[in-house]
Amino acid sequence: MAKKQYQVSLVQDKTGMYWDLALYVPTVIFLVSIALKMWYTADKNWAYLLMFMATFFLMAGTNRILKSRMMLTGSSPISIDADKQRILCGLRSGEQVELVKGVRYFPDFAGKSFAITGLDLNGKKCQYVFHRGQFADVGEYKELREFLRIYG
Repeated sequence: MAKKQYQVSLVQDKTGMYWDLALYVPTVIFLVSIALKMWYTADKNWAYLLMFMATFFLMAGTNRILKSRMMLTGSSPISIDADKQRILCGLRSGEQVELVKGVRYFPDFAGKSFAITGLDLNGKKCQYVFHRGQFADVGEYKELREFLRIYG
């Protein structure tokens, strides 16, 4: 018989953090270096565009590493409690966010992460991304993904 409720405590995903650093750091350095080189040419518009892109990747990478991989921000989920009526996410700040309406589950095709969105009790839309490395046990990760299909 299938479980009707799942309770999972998350851990920091250090391997994923190293992969993200290997992706974002060279990208930002490359974009900034090309932008600085183009700054001294006649067409500065490309330099502005590349600096914008570098800033965007820096912010996106920092958010991904600090919030979802290392779970250091106050709004980072550190636990999941799911059943057929709702999903409860425990946050680093000690707050509990209960997704009760419009809950949707979005798996990726590679099976390495998934996202959950929905409205909390106050009607605020919330979205959380979870990575396979945040789960202490890969079997627990797979079971939770299978269970969350009811929200797909």
